Amino acid sequence: MKFTSTRPIILASSSPRRKELLKLAGIDFEVKPSHVAEDLPFTPEEPDLYAIRLSEQKAQAVFEEEPDSIIIAADTVVVMNGRQYPKPANDAQAVDFLMELSGQTHEVITGVTVLEKNRKLQFASLSQVKFRRLDLELVHAYVRSGDAADKAGAYGIQTEGMLFVEIIAGDYQNIVGLPIGKLVERLREEDWLFLEEGDA
Repeated sequence: MKFTSTRPIILASSSPRRKELLKLAGIDFEVKPSHVAEDLPFTPEEPDLYAIRLSEQKAQAVFEEEPDSIIIAADTVVVMNGRQYPKPANDAQAVDFLMELSGQTHEVITGVTVLEKNRKLQFASLSQVKFRRLDLELVHAYVRSGDAADKAGAYGIQTEGMLFVEIIAGDYQNIVGLPIGKLVERLREEDWLFLEEGDA
């Protein structure tokens, strides 16, 4: 399956997970990271709006340089009991995050912004993840692997972090970092994305 678009598509992210999901969906795109500082104050009452605002900042930064393209940006946050678990600052914080999430259910929210001339599309997707009860030996081994360093919540569900997960509710790809099914659906509804002839 292959899609065509009305304008060139740019992913405003260097995330290998988001790049892989777009490729698997059959979408041609370029990558141009936004390099926007993720320093917005977190709003615990509305984490979905927080994720959307961050995604909009990323999209806008790239759109200003590429105004003739369709810009896709996303931001994923991990939240439990009103507290955000961002990318850990160091290994010690990664261990702390994972042990706090141990045996608990947390939310993974991805905010998405798509920008094109005179048009803006925004939405958020929410999934829930329940962790098994974790032991320190396993957590330390995972953190030493380096996989926790660049991920919200200090884990990746598509890598060794899958060992922590007992139950998920909602879109798995959203937990990976991009609700690709919903994104493609919305892009097609907006007539930004079309199936190539022969696939329709």
